[in-house]
Amino acid sequence: MAHSASFSVNICQTDSDYENLDGSEPDLVSLCELVREPAASTQRCSETLEMEVFREYTDSWSSGSSDMRDDGEINRLERHRWSAATQKILSSMPSRSVGQNIAAGISRCSTRSSQLRRHQTTSQDSSHHSRPIQDNFALTDLEEISSEENKKEQLVSSLRGLSVGDTMRKLRAMPLSLADKMELRRRAFSDVAESSFINRNIPRNSSFNWYISRTWRHCLFGCLTILVSLRLWHLPMKRLSGRFGTGVLSYFLFLRTLLLFNLLLFIINGLFLVFPQAINPPYDSHLNNFTGLELLTGMGYFSQSMMFYGYYSNTTIKNCQAAVSAPDTAGGSCDAVRSQTVPYSIPAAYFFTITIAFFIICIILVYSVSKSFGNSLHFLKSNGNLAVKVFCSWDFKVSKKTSIRLQSEKISTHLKELLSEMMSGEDEASCMERLCLLIVHLFTWAVCLASIFLGALAVHYLSEAVIYELGPSKETELLLLSAVVSAINLLLPGLFNLCAWIEKHDSPSVRVYVSIFRNLLLKVSIIGVLCFRWLGKIAVKPENHGLQCWESFVGQELYRLLLMDFIFTMLYTFLGEFLWRLFSQQVLKRNRKPVFDIARNVLELIYGQTLTWLGVLFAPLLPAVQIIKLFVLFYMKKGSLLLNCQASRKPWRASQMTTLFISLLWFPSFIGAAVSVTYTIWKIKPSSVCGPFRNLTTMSLSVELWTKELQNTHPALSWLSWTYKYLVDNPLFLFLTSGVFLMVIYIHAQVVDGQRKIISLLEKQIENEGKDKKFLITKMQDIYEQSSVVSPHR
Repeated sequence: MAHSASFSVNICQTDSDYENLDGSEPDLVSLCELVREPAASTQRCSETLEMEVFREYTDSWSSGSSDMRDDGEINRLERHRWSAATQKILSSMPSRSVGQNIAAGISRCSTRSSQLRRHQTTSQDSSHHSRPIQDNFALTDLEEISSEENKKEQLVSSLRGLSVGDTMRKLRAMPLSLADKMELRRRAFSDVAESSFINRNIPRNSSFNWYISRTWRHCLFGCLTILVSLRLWHLPMKRLSGRFGTGVLSYFLFLRTLLLFNLLLFIINGLFLVFPQAINPPYDSHLNNFTGLELLTGMGYFSQSMMFYGYYSNTTIKNCQAAVSAPDTAGGSCDAVRSQTVPYSIPAAYFFTITIAFFIICIILVYSVSKSFGNSLHFLKSNGNLAVKVFCSWDFKVSKKTSIRLQSEKISTHLKELLSEMMSGEDEASCMERLCLLIVHLFTWAVCLASIFLGALAVHYLSEAVIYELGPSKETELLLLSAVVSAINLLLPGLFNLCAWIEKHDSPSVRVYVSIFRNLLLKVSIIGVLCFRWLGKIAVKPENHGLQCWESFVGQELYRLLLMDFIFTMLYTFLGEFLWRLFSQQVLKRNRKPVFDIARNVLELIYGQTLTWLGVLFAPLLPAVQIIKLFVLFYMKKGSLLLNCQASRKPWRASQMTTLFISLLWFPSFIGAAVSVTYTIWKIKPSSVCGPFRNLTTMSLSVELWTKELQNTHPALSWLSWTYKYLVDNPLFLFLTSGVFLMVIYIHAQVVDGQRKIISLLEKQIENEGKDKKFLITKMQDIYEQSSVVSPHR
């Protein structure tokens, strides 16, 4: 067998590149033609093999062919280096050539010319019987080079007829090397470059406009980074994500989402309710002296402020043409005939502001839930994401040392999460181990449910005692109920974490989901008991408890609960994280720090937001308190996390955490609050001495009276009466709207589930086609080996 010279060969090339490697190759041309069938693979040929590998393999094949015939076949699954004929067949497969079109041969033009020169040089030192083959090879290469040059000219001429954008897109999609693409682009745009706008007689105005547009584009691209950095808490979240992973990041993203919800609610209430009442204050309002205790109880000075329901009046603000006194303007005694604009009713504004705000938030939540279900498709499999993260995640435009460190930490943490998810898998346990594990789980769940029941029972009996002890000197005692509720919310999650430690879940994500469900049962039970106390006991018979304005009292209760929850959260951050870190490092001499409890902290956020949504009817400025709380909470949790906590020893990817958080925020948090507020507006009688709905049977009746007044004074607005009667007051519209929202979520979930199944089937199909390809390659190698054995050795 003649030795060939050492030169690089691309396995994407055609059969002629391998003609000079072995004497038995021409016999396999028909086999090569039979194997050229379409392959359903998206892999592209990018690797190159050196000819030395083929030469060593060919030498070893020629020297050991007799031994192989005597010892038997080698293992097909362990064969890593194919013969030259098999490499030729592989290169002709459609999956490696990416289509045999005009562009497929252009990238090999320069390679063929260099190979031709090398073959001509090598032919002088080769044996006499190989000269006809080499001459045939040279003639074939000359013909192919000339044909490829013609094809290149045809391709350039076809590109010249396209626009610049279409030409660039077509060049980008071609399977060519970068040098070939640059040459094609230069030849295609050569005429355009010669007749560019610099050499043409273009008016000065057009040139000036072109420069302005280019400068504007550069400014926009430069402002993109600034706009991204202006997002709230963008840089701190990047640091937290790189150091602690996506699980901790999901908590802070959820906190920012709640902040935006409260900001929207505060803007709506401030513009349409608080501001009109502030510029027209009621005349019977008087403020008490401020002592400082009101910041905790919400009573005294705050009870007669815009913070709570009792401050707002039932007046109608009117603007008159004639000069009127301040009482007439505020009280609404101006003559309706001289009215220049539509009167602004405070009761109607109160009703529509709360209703529209809840409707807008409901739409946003439904959209967020649907969108989060769709985004969950990106986290179905971790294998592909791992490859993308390894090879395509680094941003080469990063130049600052801090940015480089943050990006490397983020990529490292994400790789740990993906690897942990790939390697996660429970070992097969015996029947006895499964039985013991089931007994442990039943015991821990019984302990958790019993503790939740006892906590709710304690809140119920304490609230009954507080109801019957209400009085003018009992302001400090009112903090007892809020403190007990917050203490239960603080202590029982620790018991849940102890039960989770006993259960010993293998997956950190399963442990977080179980903790979230237990904390959710606790919060729902406590809020359910309190709502029954407020709407079932106090609102029904407020005179039995010495209350003249029960709406303001409920708003004060919610304010105290929200404030106490924030205080106990600060205490837990200081005692449970900071002092525990000091005790662990100084006394126990351990370097370990506590892990950030995602389940506890997320349910605290949902609990506080539920209180805000329940209290917005009785305290319109309660979202402002929640905004301040969330701002302080973010920086407090961020500092405590960086100082007192460490990343989990088992990294895990929170691929669907955001979907779970938004779903829990929508149900049961928002749906429960919306049902309670709707029941209060349509069914419960408001107080007769305070608030905008005084002397009415229900709060919704104020809108009916307002629409009738508008119909009498402004006949052009009679359609508002019809809208209220058939859309607002009709429960059928509410049920239809709720059904549409639920249907949208259900359809979106089903679509996502169907896409997930299709993706799974396609992945299995690709895997099976890969196995088929391996099978065919093995068969081709067997055919080549048999033909080499049968044919005489050359």
